[in-house]
Amino acid sequence: MITEEEMVEVEKVAEINGAFTDAEGFNVEDVMHLIDQNNIHYIRLWFTDILGELKGMTITKNEIRQVINEGQGFDGSSIKGYVGIQQSDLMAMPDLSTFRILPWPVGGENVALVFCNIEKPDGTPFEGDPRYVLKNLTTKLSEKGLTCYLGPELEYFYFRDSKSPQFIDKGGYFDYATTDKTAELRKKTAVALNALGIPVECAHHEVAPSQQEIDLRYQEALRMADYAMIYRLTVKEIARLEGYYATFMPKPVFGENGSGMHVHQSLFSKEGNKFFSADDEYHLSDMAKSYIAGILKYIPEFLLLTNQWVNSYKRLVAGYEAPVYISWGRRNRSSLVRVPMYRLGQEKATRIELRNPDPACNPYLAFAAMIAAGLAGIEKGLELAPPIEENIYGMTEAERLEYGIEELPTDLNEAIEKFESSKLMRNVLGDHIFENLIAFKKAEWDSYRISVTDYEIKKYFPLL
Repeated sequence: MITEEEMVEVEKVAEINGAFTDAEGFNVEDVMHLIDQNNIHYIRLWFTDILGELKGMTITKNEIRQVINEGQGFDGSSIKGYVGIQQSDLMAMPDLSTFRILPWPVGGENVALVFCNIEKPDGTPFEGDPRYVLKNLTTKLSEKGLTCYLGPELEYFYFRDSKSPQFIDKGGYFDYATTDKTAELRKKTAVALNALGIPVECAHHEVAPSQQEIDLRYQEALRMADYAMIYRLTVKEIARLEGYYATFMPKPVFGENGSGMHVHQSLFSKEGNKFFSADDEYHLSDMAKSYIAGILKYIPEFLLLTNQWVNSYKRLVAGYEAPVYISWGRRNRSSLVRVPMYRLGQEKATRIELRNPDPACNPYLAFAAMIAAGLAGIEKGLELAPPIEENIYGMTEAERLEYGIEELPTDLNEAIEKFESSKLMRNVLGDHIFENLIAFKKAEWDSYRISVTDYEIKKYFPLL
């Protein structure tokens, strides 16, 4: 268990980690000084596989200088979606701007982490690295004088253990009691995230029992993808240290709301928020409208990236606040894209909110896909249809047809088919990730399709 005294110690590293928020100028000597000053014995080198699972290795502080300069070699053939055994050598190159000190000891030792860019032995970027996909896209944006900011809202559940989904509270939306175990877990997690230099805006109980949400302050897209990975590990680690289990599974319990990851998005230049217009009735610029139109047009093609598991489509059903239909609105939370209402003097806050993603996706690929779709809408000058402010779930099929509202793919197989025919997604991801992801997802669907479920046993076994 983590005591209050230990949480005070956790907070002491916040100032150190906070310095790395703008650490692009940090060099190997700066990092070595911090390692020595804070008695760091081990450094974790992190990256993700094609599905977004955190991977990495641990090195000692004696090795970090050489690794920063030369990289750390590893067997890429053992990482999902990377390379074959005949070309297995890859290098993990630390990105010093991501260096952080973990706010909890590991085995009694102080430990740091750093995300890595994956390179081939000749020093060129490895095209199968999900982080490279997003980094490449944000670099192209920067060359155009633009920066994309993202603010994801990751929901998750606390359960008693990993064996079965047993709730540990009976709370609902925004319920709060300081004596609840989940409130304590949220608090300790928020403290740990802030100590990691990851600013937390809000933490609260969500709609379902034991369901939680901790919102992060918006960041540049690549940094936010790194933060999302740290967020997921921190939530799970704090829960584990307290004797509980946290999961980002999209739909762990039948009959209850699933966990989403609503992603707020905006584009900025030196002049300010490119999504804001004082003259428009919705306070949206033409660029913002085309960006939304791009997302609405291409969402069937990139749904596989924002909702990548069989279980993801158990959440995307009517009646549980998850979007099912392709539309946009302002107050309408049944819409796929929502535009939060403008507040006078808050031009910087003008943004869109994409509501279909779930927190079990690979954030590097999911963020890259939604940004690319929005940019395609801008480049093509796509026009945005009027918003739908009525409750779409309450419409008849004829009414939806009248409005021209289409439905999202309803299962993983349909999402694979839409993705497989997408020229935009192949272009954004590159052939390597595009083709490997299809292969993995088809294998997952086949495995699910031939499985005999508890539902089938309970329904058919006594009758047939």
